[in-house]
Amino acid sequence: MGTENPGRPNFPMRPSSIHFASAPPTVTPFSSSGSMVGSEGTNFRPTPPTMTPFSSARPTAAPSPPARFSNPSVLPPSITSVPPGGGPYQRFPTSPFPSTAQAPPTHAPPMRQPPFQPPASQVSAPPVSFRPQSQVPPVSMGSPPQTVNFPQSSVNVPQPPSDSLFSGPRPNFQPTFPPLDSSYSATKSTFQPPFPGYPSKQPALSQAPSPFLAQQGGFMPPPPASSSPFPSQPGSFMPPPPAASSPFLSQPGSYVPPSPVAAPLGYQSRDRMQHPGSAPPIGGIQSLTEDFSALSLASMPGSIEPGLDYRTLPRPLDGDVAPSSFVEMYPMNCDPRYLRLTTSAIPNSQSLVSRWHLPLGAVVCPLAEAPEGEEVPVINFASTSIIRCRRCRTYVNPYVTFTDAGRKWRCNICSILNDVPGEYFANLDATGRRIDLDQRPELIKGSVEFVAPTEYMVRPPMPPLYFFLIDVSISAVRSGMIEVVAQTIRSCLDELPGFPRTQIGFITFDSTIHFYNMKSSLTQPQMMVVSDLDDIFVPLPDDLLVNLSESRNVVEAFLDSLPSMFQDNVNVESAFGPALKAAFMVMSQLGGKLLIFQNSLPSLGVGRLKLRGDDLRVYGTDKEHILRLPEDPFYKQMAADLTKYQIGVNVYAFSDKYTDIASLGTLAKYTGGQVYYYPSFQSGIHGEKLRHELARDLTRETAWEAVMRVRCGKGIRFTSYHGNFMLRSTDLLALPAVDCDKAYAMQLSLEETLLTTQTVYFQVALLYTASCGERRIRVHTAAAPVVTDLGEMYRQADTGAIVSLFCRLAIEKTLTNKLEDARNSLQLRIVKALREYRNLYSVQHRLGARMIYPESLKFLCLYGLALSKSVPLKGGYADAQLDERCAAGFTMMALPVKKLLKVLYPSLIRIDESLLKPSAQADDFENIMKRLPLVAESLDSRGLYIYDDGFRFVIWFGRMLSPDIARNLLGPDFAAELSKVTLSEHDNEMSRRLMRILKKLRESDPSYYQLSYFVRQGEQPREGLLLLLNLLEDQIGGTSGYVDWIMQIHRQVQQNA
Repeated sequence: MGTENPGRPNFPMRPSSIHFASAPPTVTPFSSSGSMVGSEGTNFRPTPPTMTPFSSARPTAAPSPPARFSNPSVLPPSITSVPPGGGPYQRFPTSPFPSTAQAPPTHAPPMRQPPFQPPASQVSAPPVSFRPQSQVPPVSMGSPPQTVNFPQSSVNVPQPPSDSLFSGPRPNFQPTFPPLDSSYSATKSTFQPPFPGYPSKQPALSQAPSPFLAQQGGFMPPPPASSSPFPSQPGSFMPPPPAASSPFLSQPGSYVPPSPVAAPLGYQSRDRMQHPGSAPPIGGIQSLTEDFSALSLASMPGSIEPGLDYRTLPRPLDGDVAPSSFVEMYPMNCDPRYLRLTTSAIPNSQSLVSRWHLPLGAVVCPLAEAPEGEEVPVINFASTSIIRCRRCRTYVNPYVTFTDAGRKWRCNICSILNDVPGEYFANLDATGRRIDLDQRPELIKGSVEFVAPTEYMVRPPMPPLYFFLIDVSISAVRSGMIEVVAQTIRSCLDELPGFPRTQIGFITFDSTIHFYNMKSSLTQPQMMVVSDLDDIFVPLPDDLLVNLSESRNVVEAFLDSLPSMFQDNVNVESAFGPALKAAFMVMSQLGGKLLIFQNSLPSLGVGRLKLRGDDLRVYGTDKEHILRLPEDPFYKQMAADLTKYQIGVNVYAFSDKYTDIASLGTLAKYTGGQVYYYPSFQSGIHGEKLRHELARDLTRETAWEAVMRVRCGKGIRFTSYHGNFMLRSTDLLALPAVDCDKAYAMQLSLEETLLTTQTVYFQVALLYTASCGERRIRVHTAAAPVVTDLGEMYRQADTGAIVSLFCRLAIEKTLTNKLEDARNSLQLRIVKALREYRNLYSVQHRLGARMIYPESLKFLCLYGLALSKSVPLKGGYADAQLDERCAAGFTMMALPVKKLLKVLYPSLIRIDESLLKPSAQADDFENIMKRLPLVAESLDSRGLYIYDDGFRFVIWFGRMLSPDIARNLLGPDFAAELSKVTLSEHDNEMSRRLMRILKKLRESDPSYYQLSYFVRQGEQPREGLLLLLNLLEDQIGGTSGYVDWIMQIHRQVQQNA
């Protein structure tokens, strides 16, 4: 249902209740969709031709009237509707002001003023804030041609230095207009009245013609699509909005721009960067081309509606796209999944850094899973020791150079000459390359793994060790947690890494501590109870940790009997602190992984916690952040001791009451672990999620007793690190256990006022013990160019890495400040960056009411909004429970880029059409995966949708969905209240197909397991809590929608621009 463009998401058609639709912009053959490389107007560039808006004839088609989606009697429109032509000859009534260029209003409209509303007699329903739906990728144009000489001095106006970390409360730019996001409503379950499937009426919107049309690539909105000033009544016909697609692909056979050429900056001419197909100059007067993207925000005079067509707003519907800008320039860099820089153009001076305003740094995921079909090569320098620089200790890599006929090599990081050991010597060919390059993976690949010799060991490599600390109090027994945990551990025994060296041990606790002797000579485990909590001692210290392969039968007998052992336990106490100390005493000889299963608030002995709870009166005061910090210093001290002895902690928390995740999570935070949170756990409902996540935790490849350091070239260094680890020295991260699901962010600073090199190198080194017992060093090397141009830094920015750093900085700020301060500082940095970028172009271009941004950062504003609506940062007291907020914060601090962006902007997919297709086409997974914008308008009441944020699925049944589909998927329960229905496979093709789709979605990222929640349209408050609150582009509960957020940021950007 909707227009179908090749290669574009298939959005459901929405009623044309807004009385304008944006026509495809004029096609300009010289405009490039990618950003150009190089500084402003330096080298010669062919001048682009001017094109009149009507020079190319376009086919026009009469619009086919769509059906209102709330009217089940009307058939859907045909799938192949052609967008109306965009020239002046449109089949629409003409606009009252077709040619006058309107200047933008001098004052931004007050933010709290109510939107224009037609008289009540004509429109019955209340107006809704209109919601963005589909996307026109904004066009970015090339640099200004050399023929136009503008003074360049304006570009280098020094700006006040930005706040290096999130600075304190932001200066109030607008005393009269408070920011929209500061007043989150305190109610959770009240929503704006209009919802999808209800005929919603909206105020008529209008848009002024852009004052700079053909000559500047500005988009000219067409005249209104309907002459009636108000939306038509439900069920009536209106012309559809044109298909919003890329301006280049709007007409069949139209020009598709080439991908941008990445040339080394500053030392290669751009003379030959003319695009294929661009003609020689035609007219005498040439316009300035633009190498930025823009959104036109001009509104009609006298109207207070923003003149912003929400369908043109950029959205990351393809998920995270790793930057590939320098792959051609530096083909030997490691894959971006291991190391991503926030910009691939490193600034050469402190003044450039101070004008960048966004985080400058990197996100490192050292053990990320290798790209499909590739493996990280393992190299064993058996005869020589590992080749490293004698001064800075950099490992040999593809960017070192060999001189003196191959007898010396120059370090790429500190430039010193090193001797090549005799066993490593090879002659050089005529070009200065070694003749044995193809046999030396470390000299041609950006990621390698060296087998470490004995001098890299303080002690023999430890065996993989798993120790389980399990709460057996009455709440744990009743929830069924113990049973699921015991069954899962037993089912994973064969797959634990490191056979036959793997060690295992168990402690259970309630008000006393229970140790288990699992010596291989026993047939049944022996239980020993210690009740003195003040003076913990370990009975039989040698037999509590056993070799799994030797004691396999005893371990299995223990796991089989564990659920029944405590089934009648009525003890409500939790001596968690003493039990943790006991586990530490048992493990401290070897180290390993400690898995904690905690079901209640620690109540006895050291580390007991008060029910400090979530106090409403504290929110909004200076004491608010204390709730998010550990209450008892015992936990941070224990974490430091655990790290010292190479013990990593994963916390599994399952309670329906407050368990103080802020304190428990500290154990995971400083030992490189993670927190899994299952609120109100019931094994019948949540068992499957726990089973999968625990199994992955136990069986994924793990690096033991690891340390990580990132080296970088002369003049720059990493100064702050963000994630779950303990910092052992200024730049050494201690990571007792690492795996592919952990990422670490870090910020860079310049040590010198001016960098003299043209390239900067980065090298990540992770020294660890593999499960097989080998000590190894995994090394990732990357190079990036140094630039003198701020515009280039913005063009080479990586939104994913920037958002990852922003996320970690904002969550850390909530530990010392109010939630509102964290949101405001995030918004302030985005505003400063966009203002700085605008200042680069404000002299050469008439920007008017347009909001401009680099193509590389087109999603930054949306991710900023998503971050301020995410669980750790959103709202106040009533918007998320304290434990939920803290658990989400610990989780997001460790997520790799791709997973984090999925959490921030989840997928919304329509699946009813693919469930009904004949089986031959149905399994085309790529076609099903067309993501929709997160707005209520994306939901058609005749459809079935999956919302997937990587942690759960919400399956939304439209009110008009065919009963046959519901019956096939839900079985006999299809008419029941969906909160009581659980997903299971039924004996029909449609149900099997849904299960296949869910399985595919889960396989695409196995790090967490998504449980399915069903919700039916109109089922409140469940629909609101599970889905509508998460449609982050909508205005809900007093928070900004995407359009308001863009307008708000734009107003602040213009304030001092």
